[in-house]
Amino acid sequence: MQLLTPLIPDASAPLGRANPVAKLAAALILMFALFASLDGVTALVVLAGLAALLPLSGLSPRVLLGRARLIVVIAVSIGLFNILFAADQVGPIVLGLGPLRIGAETVVAGAGLALRLLAIALAGLLATATSDPVEVADALIQQLRVSPRFAIGALAALRQLPLLAREWEIIGMARRARGMDGGHSPVAAIRLIGSRVFGLLVSAIRRGSRLALAMEARGFGAASCRTVARPRRMGPSDWWWIVGAIGLAAAAIGISLALGTWRPLIG
Repeated sequence: MQLLTPLIPDASAPLGRANPVAKLAAALILMFALFASLDGVTALVVLAGLAALLPLSGLSPRVLLGRARLIVVIAVSIGLFNILFAADQVGPIVLGLGPLRIGAETVVAGAGLALRLLAIALAGLLATATSDPVEVADALIQQLRVSPRFAIGALAALRQLPLLAREWEIIGMARRARGMDGGHSPVAAIRLIGSRVFGLLVSAIRRGSRLALAMEARGFGAASCRTVARPRRMGPSDWWWIVGAIGLAAAAIGISLALGTWRPLIG
């Protein structure tokens, strides 16, 4: 549940000072390019460009990589699954173990899929982990004209994630204090995890109900219009992040086209 604990970036870093809407727009542009391209070269170029932005993000690369271990494992596992269980092994056989035959082009396609997933995850992480939830809600209301009920409701939900992570730890410690342990049995461990998740769900519902009653009691959503306490506009530097994302996406696709490896999703 450590993934639910938000990262704390340096607010004075260039990416930390950018408008959250600009960062979300830049991430969506890169994600669109990654979804539209099926080759690994495009993903590799985007991944390299995002890795070069880490010093500007205000996030510790060691902490970020440690927090993203699960994402790396999932991406690599999906890539291996697509390599091992592909319907047809394309290209020269590079590995043969009994009935198992793995083609070179299938390996390239599986590796490209893993790189695309990693690049998409890193783009999302850089856009969200460097933004304060309050600033995200303010930017959504001011720049995108999102309904305040939705934006502030999402902010309240995000504020609950660290509490859920702490609640998960408390439930685990309470169960260990009562001697509830799965031991070496995977079936018992899965059963205990399931009941632990159910306990966390009950706690989250109760906490959400209390929060909703508190917001209603304070008159949230009663007025049709709301004033803005923290005005924020899109500055020239914010637009440059979007231009940079367009340039990185175009460069990635252009390099892939030059190498003859580009595979569009449609066509």
